[in-house]
Amino acid sequence: MKRCNRRSDRGVRAILRSSGRPREALRANCRAFWIAIAAGRSSEDAAVDAGVSPSVGVRWYRRAGGMPPTHLSQSSKPPTGRYLSFAEREEIAILRAQGQGVRAIARQLDRPPCTISRELRRNAARRNGAPEYRATTAQWHADRSARRPKPAKLAINSVLRDYVQDRLAGMIATPDGAPRVGPKVVWKGRRAVHRQNRRWATAWSPEQISRRLRLDFPEDETMRISHEAIYQALYVQGRGALRRELTACLRTGRALRMPRARTRKGRSFIPSEIMISQRPAEVADRAVPGHWEGDLILGLGSSAIGTLVERTTRFTMLLHLPRMAGHSQEGSALAGHGAEAVRDAITRAIFTLPEQLRRSLTWDQGAELAQHARLKIDAGVQVYFCDPHSPWQRGTNENTNGLLRQYFPKGTDLSIHNADDLEAVALALNTRPRKTLGWKTPAETLDEVLRVSDTQSVATTG
Repeated sequence: MKRCNRRSDRGVRAILRSSGRPREALRANCRAFWIAIAAGRSSEDAAVDAGVSPSVGVRWYRRAGGMPPTHLSQSSKPPTGRYLSFAEREEIAILRAQGQGVRAIARQLDRPPCTISRELRRNAARRNGAPEYRATTAQWHADRSARRPKPAKLAINSVLRDYVQDRLAGMIATPDGAPRVGPKVVWKGRRAVHRQNRRWATAWSPEQISRRLRLDFPEDETMRISHEAIYQALYVQGRGALRRELTACLRTGRALRMPRARTRKGRSFIPSEIMISQRPAEVADRAVPGHWEGDLILGLGSSAIGTLVERTTRFTMLLHLPRMAGHSQEGSALAGHGAEAVRDAITRAIFTLPEQLRRSLTWDQGAELAQHARLKIDAGVQVYFCDPHSPWQRGTNENTNGLLRQYFPKGTDLSIHNADDLEAVALALNTRPRKTLGWKTPAETLDEVLRVSDTQSVATTG
């Protein structure tokens, strides 16, 4: 028979694992971390802001599936003052070490004496047999006692779980009922990060599943679940209801939840001083000519054509972006629409215009205009950027791109068109009458603007 020599082995409480640093001591760090995540910060940057190492932040983000725990979310209620905080437990430990009694400690903390007495009795450390109060250990015991684990609805309701899984990941079939497996689509490049490979499935969204339950089971209240609960079952580890592999059936295919603010985050090369909100008011009312909108239209094989449209006259210029020597893969700068190639093409086009028509250029947040600072120096035109996912802020350019698709359809190789082809298409658009111009052509309107400008300059100098 093994003899217990240690006093802790003979104690009344069962042996417990090491408490380590209490979770409550990290709660402020966790809350700051998830606030930064909701603001669009990366896991590493949010961890540094919260005062923990980047690796800890990555572990928190992955463990939670990109979703903040309910007690740390921004919508959660702040901790109530009914329970002792970690700071109060540290104060109790200090005062207790100084030999002060229960009532003296209670007066200093403005707590009832019974609260302090119960805290010292319940949450004291007993590793050496005799009770010894430590704040970290007391907080650990309090956290263990406060846990109220609730099983997930999908984990205990098999009928509901089968319904959700079938609508989410069920096989698709032909009209005669024959199943169709379909190809397995693999994410490539940057889009492969934290995404499951795609496969054909019924692929109802969680919200569609949640709403349809009320129609399919109007009388059965047990067949109810919110779309957020389905997302948590997919993303949060330890829920045990749905396999994370089923995220491949979601529209995005993400294996981790993406904060909304992070998806709206703009490009790092765009300072706030050149956003569209800082653009002069004269640009919006189209009263002063010389303000342009630009974009790329893309085709097969990473081919592209640049478009520039003047806001007042609707005059269009097309940028020839030929592939460079050595081009072999899609998306590379050698495809002809890298930052340097686009900058040079815009500069060449802008220099053909009079100085009064070189006031500003509004672009989307594409990486092809990453060298906007150099463009401003070379072409003498101020560049502004639209907000993310806001094509309506360049409505004139978007409308012109739609007209250009008559000549350059989607799904075709745009690299087969040379500079003469683009010049001919631009001429066709610029000599087409427009309703918004009173049925004048953009070329006629531009000539009229230049004549007025020359007359005013002559009158000024004379």
